[in-house]
Amino acid sequence: MKKWLVTILVFLMMIPLAAQGLEYWTEGTDVLGSIEAYVESLTDETSPDYLPEEKRIAVFDSDGTLFGERFPTYLDTWLLIHRLAHDENYTAAESDKAWALEAEAALLRHEAEPKSPRSGAQMAAEAFKGFTVEEYRAYARALMETKVEGFEGMTYGEGFFKPMVSLVRYLREKGFTVFIVSGAERNLLRELMTGVLDQWVPPYCVLGSTFSLCATAQGDKQGRDYNITAEDEILMEGNLVSKTQKLNKVISIIQEIGQVPVLAFGNTSGDFSMGTYVVKNGGKAYMLLCDDTERDYGDLKVAEKFRGECEALGFETISMKEDFATIYGEDVHKVEEEALSPAA
Repeated sequence: MKKWLVTILVFLMMIPLAAQGLEYWTEGTDVLGSIEAYVESLTDETSPDYLPEEKRIAVFDSDGTLFGERFPTYLDTWLLIHRLAHDENYTAAESDKAWALEAEAALLRHEAEPKSPRSGAQMAAEAFKGFTVEEYRAYARALMETKVEGFEGMTYGEGFFKPMVSLVRYLREKGFTVFIVSGAERNLLRELMTGVLDQWVPPYCVLGSTFSLCATAQGDKQGRDYNITAEDEILMEGNLVSKTQKLNKVISIIQEIGQVPVLAFGNTSGDFSMGTYVVKNGGKAYMLLCDDTERDYGDLKVAEKFRGECEALGFETISMKEDFATIYGEDVHKVEEEALSPAA
């Protein structure tokens, strides 16, 4: 066969895959068809629902939606536990360290995390006080390079759901701007995304929780009253400004995006406000179910209850068990049999 003919045939064979754009999903499922049909209705210029690119906004939660949250808990919580309990260069308050050790032991036994002395996000802000943002990101990167608890073949930095990464790429190829709206601190998220999602989601599209920052020579002055000098460094000040969950996700979207998204993806009741905001304005919301107990630490009882809550709110659900052909990749294997208790 002539070389030019082979080239054409190979190109034609690639067109359907490129047009579909979604990998790692189970072919032919209802929810996959729903997502594709909705996206096509917004991107086909002949469709009555067509939207120009500047109006194609999609928002994603992170933990449990794009990234695993059950090995053995949220990444930001695991980072905090490490800082409080095991960092020889940091002296934590006795009550904080005691909580961290108790929490670590409980989580590794697949038991519920004990109640923290105060807000976990505030504890994290205090634990990293005095770090530059770059130092904080480097600290997070060091944890991300360690082996995940309860799995073989994966580090924490590799704990993304492959079908959802494929979905982000697909939406970008369809002209969507993708934002991550998460309760995790935004600079931790930016580091986590590096090398995985940042080619489609730039840092300014990450709307996470916010820790306060200050200049080294600022003293007691408010930021509005102080101009930085060339010698100043910007440091983490040690306070939580805002936790981006529930209603705060909607407020963050309004303040930082300034436009109602047409697609929302989440996985817990902490994402219900975001989903409701999108649906009531004519968009669609999809929520992941933690129903895979073979490849991940799912909880069938929690998943079924959550499914009913989502249906009542007009959200569609994504079954990790049925709709994901793989979760973390075929080379990643769960090594524990007992399911984690769901986070509150």
